[in-house]
Amino acid sequence: MRGMEVGVLTSLGKDNDPFAHVAEFGLKTCQLGNWNPAIWTNTRAKEIKSLAARAGVDIAAVWAGYTGPKVWDFIQGPSTLGLVPTRYRKTRTAQLKKAADFAAAAGAPGIITHAGFIPENPDDRLYGPTIAALREVAAHCKKRGIGFWFETGQETPVTLLRTIQDIGLANLGINLDTANCVLYGKANPVDSLDVFGRYVKNLHAKDGLYPTDGRSLGKEVPIGKGKVDWPKLIRRLRELRFTGPFIIEREISGPQQARDIRKAVTYLRRIIARVG
Repeated sequence: MRGMEVGVLTSLGKDNDPFAHVAEFGLKTCQLGNWNPAIWTNTRAKEIKSLAARAGVDIAAVWAGYTGPKVWDFIQGPSTLGLVPTRYRKTRTAQLKKAADFAAAAGAPGIITHAGFIPENPDDRLYGPTIAALREVAAHCKKRGIGFWFETGQETPVTLLRTIQDIGLANLGINLDTANCVLYGKANPVDSLDVFGRYVKNLHAKDGLYPTDGRSLGKEVPIGKGKVDWPKLIRRLRELRFTGPFIIEREISGPQQARDIRKAVTYLRRIIARVG
């Protein structure tokens, strides 16, 4: 893996070439994102590994989604997202283990997911069973020789740190989504590194604004237009000896997404070079 390189999140479909999207921006690293566990077959994993080698692209991780309802807000989010909701936990645990099998066969170093709104109170009745399910997934990843990495956003940094400590496996890590810390109103991404910086393996390079009401997330904006202090963030990551990729995620579609990604590539490379 090339150190502190800019890459992009690309969609993994049933029969697409996900690396065409990466090549569109002249990049050489990516995360593969997918919400359909039916795609995670050994045959497709071998195809992906071959396509990546042919394109000369590093797979930084597989971003693994799951089935069932998913509501990205503060009201229904806690009861629909991740492994916290009891009614979806068993199915999603199995799906994430399947994602680990796929990632290992495809040559990816780890899988990433949203664990859900992990309770702040460790005495909450949902906390213990959630930790047990996460440990089951992480242990399966460990057997396959890959990491299990939490995407930030739905929990405070200290809750995420406690979760990692309570699971207690060596292959755990964090995918720092710089905007999600802001969009969920949980943390400043620079300050969050003081809490869990040593666990950060990948980044979602993204920008955003804080929530302005108690029901809806904040607004995602183009990189450089939000609350993330990129020079400070990159300087702090350097201090932590982080060498992972900056994976650009722009959660819109169409021509504007491509324009924003291109601008973000230039913006981030300039700051990384200057700070470095």
